[in-house]
Amino acid sequence: MAVMAVESDQQWSYLLDTWRELDAPEGWRTEIEGGRIQLVPPPDNQHNRIAEKIHRALVRHLSDEVGVYQTLGTQIARLEKLYIPDLVVVDETLLAGEDNAPIDASDILLAVEITSRSTARQDRTKKLWGYAHAPVPLYLLIDRFDQPGPTVTLYSEPSDGAYGQSVRVPFGKPVELPEPFGIELDTSGFPVP
Repeated sequence: MAVMAVESDQQWSYLLDTWRELDAPEGWRTEIEGGRIQLVPPPDNQHNRIAEKIHRALVRHLSDEVGVYQTLGTQIARLEKLYIPDLVVVDETLLAGEDNAPIDASDILLAVEITSRSTARQDRTKKLWGYAHAPVPLYLLIDRFDQPGPTVTLYSEPSDGAYGQSVRVPFGKPVELPEPFGIELDTSGFPVP
């Protein structure tokens, strides 16, 4: 068992060091999933519009000690996963350390993923599973390609690697974000693909 743990720690350190040194094309993100580094293409304009609307809504209701960030490396080291959520809310003192060091996903207050055609499946499954295992207390999935139409789902109450609660609404309906946010997120301005 101890040998396996050391090998796993060494593999994760190697992956993390490689991730830090990558020079991805501008706008692209690199994430780690299943022991592999993956390139994620830049988001489209509609994706960015949604991210900006959520960002503004959150900033209006947060204290100065908490920040909303894009492109922040977020690791779940024991699962050898590293994601870069579209938006993440975290205490800004956690960013005072080493440059380009990912933060631990368990320190996140809210992770937001906005699907694209190429990432929808991973956002709905692997990231949902990973965030629940971290555990990230709130995961907001903006699913532009859901069937029968675009939806917003808030996952909460993670326990034993699964979220205990979820609220799903179609674009246009508000979704309640509990404390520390305590806001009703208006989705009526989210562009439909």
